[in-house]
Amino acid sequence: MNAPDKRPAHATDTATKRAFAPGNVSGVFKIVADPDPAKAHSLGWGFTVADGVEVEVKRSPTSESSVTFNGKNIDFPTVLDAVGKLTDEPLAISIDSKLPLSSGFGLSGASAYAACIATNALIGGCKTNYELASISHVAEVENLTGLGDVCAQHMGGCLAKLVPGNPLDAVAMKVDPQPVYWRYFGPISTREILADESRHQRINIASDAALETITRLMHSSSTRLFERLTDVALGFATSSGLLSDSRVKAGIAQARAAGGSATMIMLGNAVLSTVPFEGCSQTHMATAPGRLIN
Repeated sequence: MNAPDKRPAHATDTATKRAFAPGNVSGVFKIVADPDPAKAHSLGWGFTVADGVEVEVKRSPTSESSVTFNGKNIDFPTVLDAVGKLTDEPLAISIDSKLPLSSGFGLSGASAYAACIATNALIGGCKTNYELASISHVAEVENLTGLGDVCAQHMGGCLAKLVPGNPLDAVAMKVDPQPVYWRYFGPISTREILADESRHQRINIASDAALETITRLMHSSSTRLFERLTDVALGFATSSGLLSDSRVKAGIAQARAAGGSATMIMLGNAVLSTVPFEGCSQTHMATAPGRLIN
């Protein structure tokens, strides 16, 4: 990766830049540990959704950078560390989303990536989106807020990550964009899970079994491929020990009783379903990656 571009803004830069990055739902993940945060990442399966984050970046009127989420001040080191690789200028970063934080939609990665895209445009930088995604991924790893969401948010779609070595490498699966249903019950601390090495072995054993099945499904033309992948994810959630919240279990049971496939969203106390169920919200699987809006 090239050295960070910290050039001062050009006089012709507009005052504000905005970018969007999609939310990402992870159904299966395997931890690929590495002391180099640029090489640490995850394998697994998941997909991006139409809802995500819209981030506005402008120069701060004060001497310090600030971040708001849906209008409220927030301590968001992942975002600040990512944009800090691009510029030393203090920035005012405003994040808006219909999705809740810490619910498994990868909003830390989405926020960092969209903020980097907007900042790069604001300062007249020359980074590619791939480079900006790499910077955002490293910020996620260093702050223990994620291991693989930025890859999906950079590519967009329903993706399988099966080969270790490149945090931004994934293969698209033949799943048509479609409505998906979810319900959020409460946060799970990604930081606590990723920092707990005693849990890594159980997670990775469970993910190995799931990834074997996903590999077999890679070239499937089944019209029920999404349902089958969701069932695989439920097996992983159960055998990894991550599915423990009684409310999430009950939501999954309701969705399955309604004839759908359902699982836990990684990592959040939240349910993903292929059919509506009690108390759920709807979003849509989407293929559009993170991008500059203006």
